[in-house]
Amino acid sequence: MSGATHDERPGRSWLLRLVIAFALAQGAVSMARPAVSYRALALGADERAVGVVAGVYALLPLLAAVPLGRRTDRGRCVPLLYAGVVLIAGGCALSGVAGSLPAMAAWSGVMGLGHLCFVIGAQSIVARRSDPREQDRDFGHFTIGASLGQLVGPIAAGALVGGPGTARAGAPALLVAGVLAAASAGSLWRIERPLPSTSRAVRGGRVPAHRILRTRGVPAGIFISLAVLSATDVLTAYLPVVGEHRGIAPIVIGLLLSLRAAPTIACRLVMAPMLRRLGRAGLLTATCLPAALLCAWIALPVPVGAFAVMLAALGFCLGVGQPLSMTTVVQAAPDDARSTALALRLTGNRVGQVAAPAGAGLVAGVAGVAAPFVMLGALLLVAAGVALRSPAPAGRVPEGREGVRPAP
Repeated sequence: MSGATHDERPGRSWLLRLVIAFALAQGAVSMARPAVSYRALALGADERAVGVVAGVYALLPLLAAVPLGRRTDRGRCVPLLYAGVVLIAGGCALSGVAGSLPAMAAWSGVMGLGHLCFVIGAQSIVARRSDPREQDRDFGHFTIGASLGQLVGPIAAGALVGGPGTARAGAPALLVAGVLAAASAGSLWRIERPLPSTSRAVRGGRVPAHRILRTRGVPAGIFISLAVLSATDVLTAYLPVVGEHRGIAPIVIGLLLSLRAAPTIACRLVMAPMLRRLGRAGLLTATCLPAALLCAWIALPVPVGAFAVMLAALGFCLGVGQPLSMTTVVQAAPDDARSTALALRLTGNRVGQVAAPAGAGLVAGVAGVAAPFVMLGALLLVAAGVALRSPAPAGRVPEGREGVRPAP
């Protein structure tokens, strides 16, 4: 009995260290994304160009996600985390010294590739080391790291970005973001240990991607994740543009973006009782629907105080989609292709991150800077319908894992 207690404590420390590392890495990215928009504006970009620069962030990850997932299914995850840290730090810092829009776009792509590496490695560790019955909770706690980064990063960006009309706008925030990303490496030491013998490694041919995509629950989980992340991404990239048009100072925009992140943390802390009451599909539907209405509401020229309330409510509603879609995909996928399934989910996310900002830029150029939020509302409305019509499969215990706890 005492031995079990002794094992349990170090067995959970990996998750805490992973949350800390993710908070720092995501904080760097969340600081860099609005800073990139301000930097692009300072270099002469219009709304369309801001959308293109934001979309390139997801272009390299779109091509690399599945190969990285395949590699992770066959090996260790921590090297991918360190590669992610290096690429995020380099992409942030070099974006800060870039002197042209093509260079900004290129380094934004490097930053996005680093974020992808980090997230695939981290999600795979959670999937491998969590008891299947606790994956909703552990993925929820893991994504609290992202929410903490999204809480602090925009505030720091707003304070450091400088005047939007100055030639170096955004550069100080990007350089600080690079340092913050590098600091996340300190929490990754010995975070991964060998998997228990009951967790099978890949010993035969790899599972085809089309087979994973045909598995019940996987397509719905991918689409819901795409919709929620697209909303978060376009909000981060385009709120500075809205602020410029409505005369809202960068520091206020940073505070508003952080205000959206704080209720996301609260949502994930209370996700377990909400799941018990509504179930996974019901909770996804009940949060995507009001999120759709709130996104569309942002298009209206409301006072800053009302804007803050809307963003706080939106942050709470958007907090559910990412962790629950992770669990849905992991539990539906074949046991020996979980990292690949997570990579396919991330590929869907990156499709949204490429298409949504680019589409938002086109819509903003034609119909005004608030119009992209109406587009996001429509996307989240479809996601609510998908969640309602395609309930996730009941959480299953993967083969060979019945009653098995993760290795400490």
